[in-house]
Amino acid sequence: MAMTDAFQQFLEDTLNRVCPVTTKRMFGGLGIYCDNVMFALANDSTLYFKVDDSNRADYESRGMRAFLPLGTGRVMPYYEVPAEVLDDVDELRRWMYKSIEVSRNGRSTKPK
Repeated sequence: MAMTDAFQQFLEDTLNRVCPVTTKRMFGGLGIYCDNVMFALANDSTLYFKVDDSNRADYESRGMRAFLPLGTGRVMPYYEVPAEVLDDVDELRRWMYKSIEVSRNGRSTKPK
């Protein structure tokens, strides 16, 4: 399923409550940037934030899964964002800033 305009608009509206974001369509999905740093991606109807060892447990403890690009067989350092995080601007801010910091520092490591 390709990225819909409606889902892209929903993500932009939601994430812009925390910091100004820009988006770029790529490979049927969406790259999401804050301050020129790609910290998130979306594919189909799922939002993923970038992770490393500093924040991966936040996602795994809630049963969230890693992004697996179709047909590649490899895990990327992005995990599903829990739906309830999108409903709470304070929680969203914490999760977004952690992922932005991971991207800025280039600390991403592959999940175990």
